Order: sequence, then C-alpha cells, then structure tokens
Amino acid sequence: MALINIQSAIKQVQQIVCRLEPTQGVEILTYKRNRGITIIKVDAETLSVQERGYEELTHLVHIADLARLLKTVVKREFPRSRKVRVYQLDSPYCLGIKRKQL
Repeated sequence: MALINIQSAIKQVQQIVCRLEPTQGVEILTYKRNRGITIIKVDAETLSVQERGYEELTHLVHIADLARLLKTVVKREFPRSRKVRVYQLDSPYCLGIKRKQL
C-alpha cells in the first residue's frame, strides 16, 4: 500500500480491524519498514497489538480500547513520522515476511 497520513491511518486501521476474521491482522510500518505495529485479531472482541521498534511489547486489548492504545503506541514508535504504510495480513504466518527495505 502507498504511504498514507498517520492520523488517517489510525482511523483506517480501526475500520479494517472491525471487518477482519480471527487470526487475520494489520501491519503499520514506517517509510523504511524498520519499525512497526502489528495488530492480530485473536477472537471477535480481543486484539493482540505488538510493537517492534523502540519497544518490544505485546498488548492484549478489547476492540473498543484500540484507538486509545494506538495513539500512545504511534507516538512512541513513530515520533517524527507523518506518513506510514499499512498492510493487511491474511494470517499470523505472514508476519515473518521480509518487506523491501529502502
């Protein structure tokens, strides 16, 4: 996917996550693809949010609390970024795929 504005990315991710089936997910990456946030839908109401970058943390959150968590995680992982890349994952196994580094 092309680069999109970080504020609209948060809203888009929320909409995408609501439509996903369990074990599908969304990945948000920086321009260089060296830091990112992965959101995997565990079941109908629970999400696993994994930070990869400055912090290596995993959060289990309710789908209603995703917006609040994303705002804090985005500020920590993408402090100077204005544009990010958003990819949809068909399964958690797609997580290990190396994306082209710039």
